[in-house]
Amino acid sequence: MEVPGSYRPRLVDDAVASALRGAGAVVLEGPKWCGKTWTGMAHANSAVWVADPSGNYMTRRIAQSDPFSLLEGERPVLVDEWQDAPGLWDAVRMAVDRHPGPGQFLLTGSATPRDDAVSHSGTGRITRLRMWPMTLAESGVSSVEVSLSGLLDGRVPTGRSHWSEEDLIEAILRGGWPGTLDLPTADAMRQPIGYLESVAYSDASRIDGVRRDPSRLEALLASLSRTTATLVSGATLARDMASSGETVATKTVATYLDVLRRLHVLVEIPAWAPALRSPVRLRSSPKRILCDPSLAAAGLHATQATLAADRKTMGLLFEALCLRDLSVYAQGLPGRVFHYHDESELEADAIVQADDGRWMAVEIKLGAEQEDAAAKSLLALDEKMTRAGERSASALVVIVGLDSFAHRRDDGVIVVPADTLGL
Repeated sequence: MEVPGSYRPRLVDDAVASALRGAGAVVLEGPKWCGKTWTGMAHANSAVWVADPSGNYMTRRIAQSDPFSLLEGERPVLVDEWQDAPGLWDAVRMAVDRHPGPGQFLLTGSATPRDDAVSHSGTGRITRLRMWPMTLAESGVSSVEVSLSGLLDGRVPTGRSHWSEEDLIEAILRGGWPGTLDLPTADAMRQPIGYLESVAYSDASRIDGVRRDPSRLEALLASLSRTTATLVSGATLARDMASSGETVATKTVATYLDVLRRLHVLVEIPAWAPALRSPVRLRSSPKRILCDPSLAAAGLHATQATLAADRKTMGLLFEALCLRDLSVYAQGLPGRVFHYHDESELEADAIVQADDGRWMAVEIKLGAEQEDAAAKSLLALDEKMTRAGERSASALVVIVGLDSFAHRRDDGVIVVPADTLGL
C-alpha cells in the first residue's frame, strides 16, 4: 500500500510492527485526527475503509451483512474506523481463529463501542495499542537530546533548551495534530475549537445512538479544561458546571465522562500503587487530562496573550502537555505513566514505571524558580518508598518549561527542559 509522502514516522510505529509480529490482529485506538489512518497505512498492504461514503456507505453496509468478504485483501489488511461496523471485530477474531498466524489485520478506531457491541473480547487474538496526538519529539519541536530510557538507565543528561515562553505557549495552543503542522498558529488554533464542537454536537451521540445534550457536554469539556491535570471528582465537576449555568446530576456527569473516555478525548492517569502490600496509604483517584493540551486551551478560549498573563493556567496546560508526551514515550519503553498522591499530601506529577519494575518520579514545573521545591518533594518520595521497603527510584526528574540546560543537581535530581526530551 502506498503511504502518503508527507507521513512523519511516529513513535508508536515500532510498537505496531512488534505487535503485528506477535498477534493475529492489532487494534490502534486513539482520538480522531491523531494520525491513526496514516500510521495504519504505513504497516498494511491492503485496506478496508469502513467510513467511505461512496455508494451510500456501501462498505459499511457490506460490513454489517457480510463482514468476511471485506477481509480478503493482502495481509496485513487495514480495517479503518472499524467501530462504525462493530461486527467486523468478531469477524476479524474468527478469521484469526480459522487461519492462525501473526500480522493479519490492523484495525484503527477513534471510539470504543459499548461492551455489548461485540461478543468476544479478542483475548489472545487481538492486541490493543494506544495512539496519541504528536509529541514534541514527533512534531520536531524537541531536540530529543535527553532520552527517557536513558534516564531510567542512570545516564547523565546533556541538552540545551532553545525555546522561549512564546514558543511554549504556541506548542500548547497548536497541540500535536498532524494536520496542522504546516499551518500558521492562528489557523492551527481554530482546529481544536472545531474539534470540541464536533465532540459535543455530533460524536458523543453518534458513538452509541444515544442523544446527549450538547450544551451540557460543552460545559463539561470547559470544566475539564479548567481542572486539567488535577484530581477532581465528578461531584466537583458537577458543581463547576452548575456555576456556568448547567445543572447536571453527578450520575449524569459520570456517564458523560465515560463517553469522552470511549471517544479517547478524555484520558485518566491512574494512581500509582508501588506494591500490593505497601504500608503507604495512597489516594486512588485518577488525574484527568484531555488527550491534547490544545483541547483544554480551546475549552478555556485561551490565547497567547491570556496564557502569558496567567502563569498558573499556563502551568497546568504545560503539565498536560508533558503528561501526553510522557505517556507516548513510556509506551515505547515499554511502560506506563501514573501519578502519586498519598495521605500526607506528598505527591508527584508523574511516575513512569517500566514493565521491568524500574521507575522514575517526575515533577513538572513551568520555570526554573520552582526546581528546588520540586526536587525536595521528589527526594522525600524516594526516601519514603525506601523506608517502606520499596525499590528506590532509578531517577528523580524535574521537567521544566523554561530553563537553559539539562543537568544533574548536586542532590542527584535531574532537571530536563521539555523541548530536549524524547524516548
